Amino acid sequence: MKVEEKVRITETKEYVIMKMVIKMKWVEKGRRFMQDRYGTDELYTFLLYIYVALLCFDLLFHNWILSIVVIVEFTIMFYRVFSKNKKRRRKENELYLKIKEKLVAPFLSLQRRWKDKDTLIYKKCSRCKTTLRIPLPSERGIKHVTCPKCKKRLTVLCLRKVKVEIFNKDGKRKK
Repeated sequence: MKVEEKVRITETKEYVIMKMVIKMKWVEKGRRFMQDRYGTDELYTFLLYIYVALLCFDLLFHNWILSIVVIVEFTIMFYRVFSKNKKRRRKENELYLKIKEKLVAPFLSLQRRWKDKDTLIYKKCSRCKTTLRIPLPSERGIKHVTCPKCKKRLTVLCLRKVKVEIFNKDGKRKK
């Protein structure tokens, strides 16, 4: 190798090291800038999804009102991220989570009921409005259960029964 090539190699190594140092300084500046800021949370994520959806609609329909809404939402999102008032942002996020829980809870209940439809019956107590999960009996007919909360005796009419599958010794179903 010639001396000139060695100089070029060391210059490029030094150049790469210098670039890394500059990058690390910018990262550290960004870290210091965000140190007392609120940052992202679940409300931010929700707003981001709405922002992307509205942006797509705006690109499709080219509506100036929609463009203003997109800009306002973008401003609100980043105001929340860079805000130093952590207490207020936390309250906003807690309010969002409460509203989300109230809206999502019925769907989760339906999903659980659908999943358990082959093994459980759901019955609401007429006195205390508690939802009871009753295992399906092996026979159709009337079943009596007691509410664990108010101790009222309920009568449940079972029109379905648990599916019982019979297998041979080799693991195949009997027909």
